[in-house]
Amino acid sequence: MIKFGTDGWRGLIARDFTYENLQSVALATAKYVKSINKENPSVVIGYDTRFLSKEFAQEVAQVLAWQNITVHLTNSFCSTPQLSFQAKQKIVDLGVVITASHNPPLYNGFKLKANFGGPATPEQIACVEKELKKILQRRPKFNFKPFEFYLNTNRIRFFDAEPSYLRHIKKKIDIAAILDAKFKILYDPMYGAGMNSLNSIIPNIEQIHSDFNPSFGDIDHPEPMPPQLDTLQKKVVEGKFDIGIATDGDADRLGLIDNEGNFVDSHKIFIILLKYIFNEKKKRGIVAKTVSLTSMVDKFCEKNKIELEETAVGFKHIAKLMNEKKVIIGGEESGGLGTILHIPERDGMFNALLILEIMAKQGKTLKQLSDELDEEFGPHRFLRRDKNVTQQQKSAILNACQKNPTKIGRYEVKSTNHKDGYKFFVDNGWLLIRPSGTEPLIRFYAEAENINKVNELLDEGMKLK
Repeated sequence: MIKFGTDGWRGLIARDFTYENLQSVALATAKYVKSINKENPSVVIGYDTRFLSKEFAQEVAQVLAWQNITVHLTNSFCSTPQLSFQAKQKIVDLGVVITASHNPPLYNGFKLKANFGGPATPEQIACVEKELKKILQRRPKFNFKPFEFYLNTNRIRFFDAEPSYLRHIKKKIDIAAILDAKFKILYDPMYGAGMNSLNSIIPNIEQIHSDFNPSFGDIDHPEPMPPQLDTLQKKVVEGKFDIGIATDGDADRLGLIDNEGNFVDSHKIFIILLKYIFNEKKKRGIVAKTVSLTSMVDKFCEKNKIELEETAVGFKHIAKLMNEKKVIIGGEESGGLGTILHIPERDGMFNALLILEIMAKQGKTLKQLSDELDEEFGPHRFLRRDKNVTQQQKSAILNACQKNPTKIGRYEVKSTNHKDGYKFFVDNGWLLIRPSGTEPLIRFYAEAENINKVNELLDEGMKLK
């Protein structure tokens, strides 16, 4: 079963994510690329630090080269944002990243990138899936030549994805202000593709989990949120750091720890950046968010008369809007967001640097910036729980949601939203229940004015039958 979820195709290495399946997906990608560019088709390919990612990337490159597509292949692992930037920079037809992002180490994946510098659109992915369906019905013989043949004939070309990307970043961020602030920074790339990138811009940043380790060492999976950030939180406090920065496996998502060791979630990061870009940088346009993001965004947009568009979960929906409209900022609950200042792509490193710029220019700690949100919008607390489920359990929970319950525990349901999953609004809060697009689990999200209420909503949601 090869299925593209909210962010590409992912599967268990050796069981689902096999060379044979990868060849089929690569050929489907090649056929789509040649359908939009018959003369000089080209693709850029990158990969992360996972087990066999380099080898899988080379396999994809061979299949595309066999199909007479020019392939620009990174000469080392790179972040997803770097690859997206290069897809735009090199003016290719499509980008491919071999990564499973934040998934556990047994997974790998295949992400498609559009030539505008962001995720491939739902329409593009549907075209690739259509080609894939034909291939799986009658799989052809894959008689491509060895990798070295395409390298020697210049059909596959190595390049370094980092230098031009870093030059671009330095033009967009006030690096001088950050350096002048002399912040003490601890960075956790979570053994992922972000390793050493921040140090290339801000010297003297200390790192943890920064050696090559495809099994992610003591981290269950490289997702920048607790409990995966326990070590970072502890070390920030012990070392008296001003901030702890974490990026996920392919460095497109961001998690932050303030100077007191508190986790600052993506909801707060989003609204801090929105306020800065709108109030200080005076950028104008619309705001885009997925259905799982904080209602603080709704309040800010209503107050400032900003048009707000809400999408299903998956940054591909946000990126499509960013390519079509003038979007100040767009993002999702899981730590990924893009801004008008950069490419229409999630970028954990860029957004971390933008937070550092805000701290430097406003002379405030990350904790102060977070506390100001409570003062402006009232307390907003959020948690997400992921529950591994069988198909039978999944069906039971989703069937209960379809019946539109009038109460979640003791809280009356005021309204519902079925844009993606089932979102139930109660007084001063909401609960969202939706199946994962990439893993056998159901995600439960809740926001309310205090953490006890959040946990109560989550508990009741998980008991729905």
